[in-house]
Amino acid sequence: MIPFLLSHERPRPRAILFAAAALAAMSASGGGAHGEDAVRQVLSGAQPAVAPQQLTREKAPDQSEIERFCSNIADAARDRRYALQAEELKQLQAGIDERMKALDAKKAEYETWLKRREVFLARAEDGVVKIYAGMKPDAAAERLAIVNADLAAAILMKLDARKAGVILNEMDQKAAATLTGIMASAARRVDPS
Repeated sequence: MIPFLLSHERPRPRAILFAAAALAAMSASGGGAHGEDAVRQVLSGAQPAVAPQQLTREKAPDQSEIERFCSNIADAARDRRYALQAEELKQLQAGIDERMKALDAKKAEYETWLKRREVFLARAEDGVVKIYAGMKPDAAAERLAIVNADLAAAILMKLDARKAGVILNEMDQKAAATLTGIMASAARRVDPS
């Protein structure tokens, strides 16, 4: 932008320099390198203009070079991919082996627990059977009617047949029928269904 000088004002050297620089800049935008020389001439002490370095473009590789490069590294890339997959498979196998060991340990623990439970239940059943065998038939019938039907049938099956018959005789008809049905299905060798 050029500062406007009024006719009664006397031009100042700084204003003249600024105006010349502005003119040179405007002509440089339209005139290329010639305008730049004008600016450098106006400003004292400026260094001479140096031609800008030309940027050199690298030649883009043609398709055959790309194909050669890809074919040269294809085997190495495939080998590396196989090596990475093999490494991953080894890690997965190690994790599976570790889990299998933990599973085997748990299985052994559960088998031990199951054996202890079966021994305990066998002892408990024997004890419960002895208790019901020693009870009066009417009291045993009353208690067995309240107990789970499967458990009551199991107890009756372990009792002496004469004692179980007396207890069933003392029971309610529906309860006795239910227990008899359970005992009969448990005594079958082949599943009826």
